[in-house]
Amino acid sequence: MTTTALATLILIGSFFIMLAIGLEIMYALGFSAFITCWFLGMPISSVFQTMIGKISNSSLMAIPFFMLMGEFMSLGGISNRLVELANSLVGWMRGGLAMVNCVDSMLFGGISGSPVADCASLGPVLIPMMEKQGYSKEFATGLTMSSSIEGMIIPPSHTMVIYAVTAGGVSIAGLYMGGILAGILLGVCLMIYSYVMAVKHKYPTAGRFSIRRAGKALVDSIWGIIAMVIVVGGVFAGIMTATEAAAAAAVYCAIIAFFVSKEAKLHHLPGIFRRTLQATATVLFLASTATAFSWIITYLRIPQAVASLLLGLTQSKFLLLLIINALLLVMGCFMNTSSVILIMVPILLPVVQKFGMSAIQFGIMMVMNLGIGLLTPPVGSVLFIGSSISGLSLEKVSKAVFPQLLAMLAALMIVTYVPAVTTFLPTYFNFI
Repeated sequence: MTTTALATLILIGSFFIMLAIGLEIMYALGFSAFITCWFLGMPISSVFQTMIGKISNSSLMAIPFFMLMGEFMSLGGISNRLVELANSLVGWMRGGLAMVNCVDSMLFGGISGSPVADCASLGPVLIPMMEKQGYSKEFATGLTMSSSIEGMIIPPSHTMVIYAVTAGGVSIAGLYMGGILAGILLGVCLMIYSYVMAVKHKYPTAGRFSIRRAGKALVDSIWGIIAMVIVVGGVFAGIMTATEAAAAAAVYCAIIAFFVSKEAKLHHLPGIFRRTLQATATVLFLASTATAFSWIITYLRIPQAVASLLLGLTQSKFLLLLIINALLLVMGCFMNTSSVILIMVPILLPVVQKFGMSAIQFGIMMVMNLGIGLLTPPVGSVLFIGSSISGLSLEKVSKAVFPQLLAMLAALMIVTYVPAVTTFLPTYFNFI
């Protein structure tokens, strides 16, 4: 066995052994990189330099600001206002509250950028409301969890920032632009599924459409919509970078929460900053150890070996993308999104680019895959949030979300095989 093959075996083997004994993935990534580096006789300092170099990227500063933004908007009462806006727009349809659930996640996802924040903020409002109108708790919970994934795709999304930094040279604004139609597509697929279920089970509408009501709801939710405009508009117009836009929006949302809606109080601040710091530290430490792991992977030429293996399996672009999707879906079941992105992007991006897929399309395809992983055990964080909010067991919410996964897979296939969904807007606005 060659030294490279043995080093590869040590890297991958030690990683999975550490996971098997219960070590957290961030530590498993770092320790396996150090062990392999020691085996190869490379200076350990090079691993530290690689780790520090990754988290020194200023683009990653957007992540804590987006998290702060979501915290302030949740405290500011934006959730209830967005529910009323969505209700006024689509509540008149058959299965109106189910439609509201999907549209509301599009709106809230465009503010928080986080499926967990979406589910945690909207779930306590929508699930009891749907149950009161005759929807089963299982259906309401499953739909709330599924629609929350739109927040990973519709800008702003800190997951997209992590992908852009990992891929290198990918425009965050281009990714955000590409995510708009993809996020709407996901919402529409879930709405179609909801309509079919509403007709089958004769779920009610939520009242008649009223222009006056819709106008009032729009005015009431205008502060939250402005926050979305600050981030998305600022980045798309080239006025601000994603980091600057996130910081500006976080300050704006704090002002709204404390001085406009006045629902946030000073005693909330320690909790807000604690949660933000904990989440940011976790993401950045994971990013640094995963970078060390990816650096060793690249040094051992594993991406080239995987590319050769995949290309050896088939020369069909259709089958290759199907295999990659299946691989990402499986990984998303067992690993968190940041880990998969940081490990797999250096391996898979060169492969798909050989077949002419743009980095923007692949990024959105990957994020959608990993979003589905948040709804599957054993690691699915949104699954645990849904279970906690609804009071249903993990087994019941897992069964409840399964039919929605089929609608999400349909959206994923369209994103995978119809490039225009993700590339039309970036191309039109010269981001590609």
